[in-house]
Amino acid sequence: MKVDFGFLKKFFIVLFILLGVLAASKLDELRFSFDFSQFFPEDDPDLAFYDSYVEEFGTDDNFLLIAVKNEPNIFKQDFLNSFKAFSEESKSFTHVLESSSLTSLSYPLKTSFGYTTLPIIHIDDPTQYQKDWNKIKEDSLFINVLVDEKGKSVVLALETEDNLDYKQSEMLLNSIRASLKKHNLPDFHILGRAFFYEAIVEMQKSEVLTTTIVASILVFIILLLVYRSMPVVLISVFSIAMSLLLFMGLLGWLGKELNAMAAFYPVLMLIVGTSDVIHLTDSYIRKLQTGIPRYKAIKSSLREVGMTTLLTSITTAVGFVTLLSSRLVSIQEFGINAAIGVLVAYITVIFLTGSLLISLPEKSLIGRRSISKNWVNYLLQVNRFTKIYPKSIILGTVIFTALCFLGIYMVQTNQELKNTLPAESKIAKDFDFFQSNFSGFRPLEIAVMSTDGYKVTDFKVAQEIEKLLVYLKTFESIGNVQSANLPYKIFNKANNLNSAAYFTLPNDEKTFLKYQKDTRKLARKQLGKFVNKDETIARINGRLQDIGTDNLQIIYNDIAHFAKTKMDTSLVSIKVTGKSILLDKNSEYIRSSLLEGLLYGLLLIGVIMAFVFKDIKIFLISLVPNILPILFAGGMLGFLGIPLEASLSVVFAIVFGIAVDDTIHFLGKYKLGITQGLDKEAALEKTFAQTGRALVITTIILFFGFMVMLFSIHQPSVTIGLIISVTLVTALILDLLLLPVLLRKLI
Repeated sequence: MKVDFGFLKKFFIVLFILLGVLAASKLDELRFSFDFSQFFPEDDPDLAFYDSYVEEFGTDDNFLLIAVKNEPNIFKQDFLNSFKAFSEESKSFTHVLESSSLTSLSYPLKTSFGYTTLPIIHIDDPTQYQKDWNKIKEDSLFINVLVDEKGKSVVLALETEDNLDYKQSEMLLNSIRASLKKHNLPDFHILGRAFFYEAIVEMQKSEVLTTTIVASILVFIILLLVYRSMPVVLISVFSIAMSLLLFMGLLGWLGKELNAMAAFYPVLMLIVGTSDVIHLTDSYIRKLQTGIPRYKAIKSSLREVGMTTLLTSITTAVGFVTLLSSRLVSIQEFGINAAIGVLVAYITVIFLTGSLLISLPEKSLIGRRSISKNWVNYLLQVNRFTKIYPKSIILGTVIFTALCFLGIYMVQTNQELKNTLPAESKIAKDFDFFQSNFSGFRPLEIAVMSTDGYKVTDFKVAQEIEKLLVYLKTFESIGNVQSANLPYKIFNKANNLNSAAYFTLPNDEKTFLKYQKDTRKLARKQLGKFVNKDETIARINGRLQDIGTDNLQIIYNDIAHFAKTKMDTSLVSIKVTGKSILLDKNSEYIRSSLLEGLLYGLLLIGVIMAFVFKDIKIFLISLVPNILPILFAGGMLGFLGIPLEASLSVVFAIVFGIAVDDTIHFLGKYKLGITQGLDKEAALEKTFAQTGRALVITTIILFFGFMVMLFSIHQPSVTIGLIISVTLVTALILDLLLLPVLLRKLI
């Protein structure tokens, strides 16, 4: 049956234009999101405990802190009046449940007529400011919590509704900024979940746009330099852009949310699509140069290159699918979406690029713009080098491998949250401000569970809680610690002339029960924040400095050890929980799931390659130059001192998925030469001459494509771009130098 290529090319061109229009209409349905829970390990016992803990007490990140600075200090009447007005207005903001500041709180005081209150700051009496400040410092209850230790900034602490989405966060922040401007408070810093959400989503939008534009320009320039033919370049760019449009439209149609990894999609689609385009275009032009008619040429190219490109697309997709072994939802989503993108790029190139190529006059593709013979000469020189110096190449590979293992041994996991924030951004500066002047951002949650029929409101249990509170104060990185004992301490202080010396738990049970009665009567809401309804679980919460995941793990272990050895375990049991500890568990899961995923991917790709090449020796040979780049990526992390964290796990999937492409193209051309009756050396020469150029060009595009990430304001993206770029060049070198040596030695 004769295929009507003329009809098919028109059909596919029209079809893809229509699909492109449909995809463009779906772009406004793309949603950007950010939530720390995206990085929580699934099916984890600590996550299960935290979920039940949240049901009792709510989330631990439903806060927003606004620090307002004033020079030389906050004790200026105009400033305090403005801040008080701002604090009062904040109570009416949508999504705000509670508002606290030094201008809205007061000290309770017991008099002969009952309890009364004293203002923390006598705003209307400046003569008392110094006395008020001395009292604040003496109590230390509010230092580094609602005011910094130098008295230069004061904080409004807002409790918000749980799990605000992007629009709700944006609405609240707009209200806050408008109110600050209204009350002439220009020097402010914000910290909290809503602010993180807004800043990270804005960064994601900017990153996707920036990487798309820069990568597109880069691909255009490289293709123009390679082909020196504007029609060919325009066809290539149009095809690649169409694949990106179709992919993003598909994500919108599927209702996918784009998370912090979304900035990689444009780069991946552009470079994967470009690789496919170059292999197909090179093959097609080469056949035209030999005098084959264009329809026969495209048919032959699709039969030869189309199959190897399909195989490389599948193996690249498999590389991304290995990320499903991760227990982090965001990484799993990235893996699935990237795998879909690779297949979309392949389908677009085969049907759209092929149709466009045969629509061009042959004169536009051959003649003076033909493939340079210099490429062939250079590549054949590389082949001769591998033939003359095989021992040196093997020795160099052994040394290189040893250095990779040394680097991997040096890999650390002491990741700091601030390193994931956009460089020189408002959120990074605000984060540093709170780190330097207040108790930090990371929430610390400790669940105290009573045992043997005791309640957490019993005096004996309260004494055990106090032991832990005293111990927590020994950590410099822990601050703003509060517990169910706080109301009793406040009433003890109020009954003793508001003296700071009595801000302690009562020494005897009788007094404790007296204050407990007052608490249930006058401070029931405050107590409810720290004790569940059946009084079996008490909450201790605080703030942690961002000192690195490994250092924080030491703190968590120390707390657990103290609870087991220094507290009465017949009364209580202790468990550190919260979003912070769940995020810090990423490191151990990344390492285990990474190795597991790569092993599955290696086995699956091995099966595919063994089936295609039907030669176990070629399969085994192909593994070496694909495992070494992964080891090199790990080694670079160690030598550069870059901590292993969640987003970096995609490095290995990308390297693994893309690096194997060059190996498949090389071995595929070599195997084809052997089946055509060529001897080993002739097959290698043909492989270098016909496939080597495409491998070099695609690697150049891959290199500069991922180097685009250096323009990112997101530090992990910069790191990922740098490591992948250098590693893929290493993979090409291994393919061109090591593969010929192994083929000569082992086959």
